[in-house]
Amino acid sequence: MNFVLDDALMGLVGGLMIGTAAAIFLLGLGRIAGISGILGALIRGATPVPQNLAFMAGLIGAPVLYSLIATPPDIGITDQTWVLIAGGLLVGLGTRLGSGCTSGHGVCGMSRFSGRSITATLAFMAVGVLVASALRPLLGLV
Repeated sequence: MNFVLDDALMGLVGGLMIGTAAAIFLLGLGRIAGISGILGALIRGATPVPQNLAFMAGLIGAPVLYSLIATPPDIGITDQTWVLIAGGLLVGLGTRLGSGCTSGHGVCGMSRFSGRSITATLAFMAVGVLVASALRPLLGLV
């Protein structure tokens, strides 16, 4: 693996943008920017909060806008649709079981030194590494 400065800078900029959005949501609205909770409320048909709609529109629209003005990075995941669907379903199940997602626990909760969020983040990161390490060779994704 080679260090590529452009990739590191893009990661830094992306992280700063995520942190800024989470801070605006918390400081401006007094709410945690947990994406699974925001999306879940919209899917359940709870009263649509304009901020939730705007947050999801930005989450979806920002990469689309970026792809129109710059060349998106080459990301190789898999061409096996069933793997993507299974992964999405497992992530959704995990967010329900863990009462939150990486944005709620990992970004917002850990920044507030929440013991519950630190524990949740350590658990889902460890399980993610183990599952990815075990499944990649089994699925021929090495």
